[in-house]
Amino acid sequence: MKLDILAFGAHPDDVELGCSGTIAKEVANGKKVGIVDLTRGELGTRGTAETREEEAFNAAKILGVSMRTNLGFSDGFFINDKAHQLAVIKMIRKYQPEIILCNAIEDRHIDHGKGSQLVRDACFLSGLLKIETEDDGGKQKPWRPKQVYHYMQWKNIEPELAVDISGFIDKKMASVLAYKTQFFDAHSKEPETPISSKNFTDSIIYRAKDLGRLVGVEHAEGFTVERYVTVDSLFDLK
Repeated sequence: MKLDILAFGAHPDDVELGCSGTIAKEVANGKKVGIVDLTRGELGTRGTAETREEEAFNAAKILGVSMRTNLGFSDGFFINDKAHQLAVIKMIRKYQPEIILCNAIEDRHIDHGKGSQLVRDACFLSGLLKIETEDDGGKQKPWRPKQVYHYMQWKNIEPELAVDISGFIDKKMASVLAYKTQFFDAHSKEPETPISSKNFTDSIIYRAKDLGRLVGVEHAEGFTVERYVTVDSLFDLK
C-alpha cells in the first residue's frame, strides 16, 4: 500500500498533538496517510503501554488514517544507530510516502529530538541503492521521500511553514483527547504531568489560533523544513 504521507512520532500521541489537523485535512482531501509510533510510551507517568495502544487505535480511527503501527523501540532509551535506522527505512520503503512528518527538531522530551534525527537520517539512507532491506514481500526497493517536515511540540520553535487547518481543529482535539489517560481529567487520580493540566489542553487550541492569526486563517499548524519550500508562482501563496 503506497501512502501519500507517513507521520512518525516517538510516542503515541506525538503525531496527534503535532500534526493531526494537517493529517485530518489531507485525509479529507483524499490522501492516504499512515502513522508509525517509534515506542509504546511505556515510561509515561500516566497510563500503561496497553492503554496507550488502545488510545492510539481510537485516535487513528478518528483521523481516518490508512494504517498505524508501532516499532516497539525502547521508550527513553532508543538511539540513532544502524539497527533503528534500518527499522525505519523498512517502513519508508514499504509505504513509499511522498512526504514524511516527524518529531520536532529539539524539544523538552529527549525522545523527540532523537526521533526527529533518526527519521531524518533514515529518509536519506532509504534512498541508497546499496542498503538492502527485506519485508514479507521480499527485497525492498530504495525510496526517498520528496519532503521531510518537522512538527511543533512542547517548545515554540519558529515555524518555517504553516498549514491552514481551519475546520479541522475539532477533529484534531478529538484525536488528542482519545488519549484519556494522558490529558486533563478533573476526576483522575493519576499523578500530574506537564501535559495533564487544563492549561496544556487549552494551549493546543490557542497555539493553533495564534499561528492562524499570524498567517490570516482561523487555525494553523507549524512545521520546520529540511529544504526550502518552492512554489511555481508567487500567486500560489495563500
